[in-house]
Amino acid sequence: MEKTEFYNLLQKLVLPLFTGSYLEGEEESSARDSEVALGKKNSLLLKPSKQDEYRLVLKRGQAFQPFEIELIKSILSELNTISQLNLQDLNYVSILQSHAIEKSICRSLCEQEETVSVMLGILSELEKLATRTYEGKRISICSIINQSLDLTSQDNNIYYSDVMPKDFFLLLTDGELSAVEFDKNGILNGYIQMSSKRISTTVSPYKYEAIAKYCNEKRIGLVLTLNGDFLIFKNRTLLFAKRNGVWNVFSHDEVIQLLLSRGTYSLKDIRRSIYFTALDTSFAYTGGCIVYLNKDTVEQALTHIDAHDIIMEKYFEIKKEQELEEANKLYNYQNLTSIEKTYKVPYNVFLQQEKCYKAQALRKIIANRPFQELSRKLRQELVSMDGATVIDSDGNIIAIGAIIKIEAGSEGGGRLAATQTLAKYGVAIKISQDGNLTALYSDKKNGKIKTLFTVG
Repeated sequence: MEKTEFYNLLQKLVLPLFTGSYLEGEEESSARDSEVALGKKNSLLLKPSKQDEYRLVLKRGQAFQPFEIELIKSILSELNTISQLNLQDLNYVSILQSHAIEKSICRSLCEQEETVSVMLGILSELEKLATRTYEGKRISICSIINQSLDLTSQDNNIYYSDVMPKDFFLLLTDGELSAVEFDKNGILNGYIQMSSKRISTTVSPYKYEAIAKYCNEKRIGLVLTLNGDFLIFKNRTLLFAKRNGVWNVFSHDEVIQLLLSRGTYSLKDIRRSIYFTALDTSFAYTGGCIVYLNKDTVEQALTHIDAHDIIMEKYFEIKKEQELEEANKLYNYQNLTSIEKTYKVPYNVFLQQEKCYKAQALRKIIANRPFQELSRKLRQELVSMDGATVIDSDGNIIAIGAIIKIEAGSEGGGRLAATQTLAKYGVAIKISQDGNLTALYSDKKNGKIKTLFTVG
């Protein structure tokens, strides 16, 4: 495979799979080097074959996990096979290359090659169902492949290809708490009703926790969501998602570790709760913004937050001093009387203003609990409110749905501008309505806002 072709294939097929990844030059290589190898600082070194005398450098914010490396190896093997066919029909080649991604994903999860074909077939059927509706409504479906089951010795077997194209299949599962299970050969086993009670530890959006819990080391869960996305679960974890036609890999532990490493004052349960809430909000498709402040930057961050959005008395008092100090400056002197009238009152009196009804309600709902002690469902619904959810280094909630005073010259939409503004003071995560997560932070060396990680 020529270098230009290889470069273009990585840009077209591999980079979208690993959100936030990019190619950063190349380096010399010899026949002793493998096609895929770990490089420096969260990078992989890639080349199409051992004989090639170069390796392209693939980088991203978080380190590549072992299963991701194996996945890339499988993808490159499939792409090499297609390249060697020397096909002239470029449209057909493009279809084969896209299929190589799904085939490699299936191969990374299945124990036998026969099950790879079954999984590809079920995904193909779900693709067809994604365009279907029932009485004008989109449908959500879950199919399970149980690799510990082999039903071939039974009589009158029914295969996935016999039932999935039928109309009745549209209503057999809800895609959240129920599923239709097939054995490793694609033979129908039965209907599964999953428990919503959390017993096993899962790494999954809250909405699909029951499915994740059921999908252990032997079971693969394939979900078509109401939004037309495809989710793949195994090992009680969401591993892959296809959104807007693009497959993405989820490296949850590595992302959480990145959050942990950013700042001295972090506590693991706080950082995990922040990531899981971002994931939950991502799959609620509401959008949101979560900001986790460094211990020594809270006062600076408060200059961007309106006092009426603050729900902790401790931080209101700091904000009050900021407002009064600003009002005493010469250019604000004409407003001094009205500002003093507003702020020179106890916090419980300040809360009686109409502008503080939201803060009053949220204080009752949260009941002085830190962010990590709230339920996942409540956290997701709070973060989904317009504005930013701002948390201090101990997990105390400073504000929810706060409209951030962005800096002059900020670019992009309001949510992105708010994320960029508050990233100066900690880690700020923007959750877009299409589900993508982007975490930003400020580089201590030069003060530039950089991407910590992207997901989805």
